[in-house]
Amino acid sequence: MTAGSGGLHPRVRQSLNDLLDQAEVTARLVARGRAAYDRDEMLRLAAESLLIRLGECVDRIDKADPGFVPAHPALELRSLKDTRNVLAHGYDIVDHALVWSIITANIPAVADSVRVYLGGAVNDQTPEGPQGSHHLEVDVRG
Repeated sequence: MTAGSGGLHPRVRQSLNDLLDQAEVTARLVARGRAAYDRDEMLRLAAESLLIRLGECVDRIDKADPGFVPAHPALELRSLKDTRNVLAHGYDIVDHALVWSIITANIPAVADSVRVYLGGAVNDQTPEGPQGSHHLEVDVRG
């Protein structure tokens, strides 16, 4: 069931909404600022955890409807899952500057795309300012 957001599998819709919830938590972390992120190991670990959760949302989408993610490349969901895999399995090679870039630029853009897909309003502001279209980076190694 991949045609339009009205025909979504209920678990896909729930996972997309869960993704938006996690993106909101990520925005609150970003609102603390780059200096706090750089200074506080717990914030950096929280950012990684949030990216892993976002990737898990995509994994649940894949399980509910294996055709959904490939049918919607503009949502950049596959990149979220790939980022999750790198962080979960390559925890010792994480580039924290790249993680910051992903949570400040890419995650708001992906969330906006998902909101549009679900028929909601786009949030064109993040704590760091307006966001444009961004390609989600996957390689978080330094």
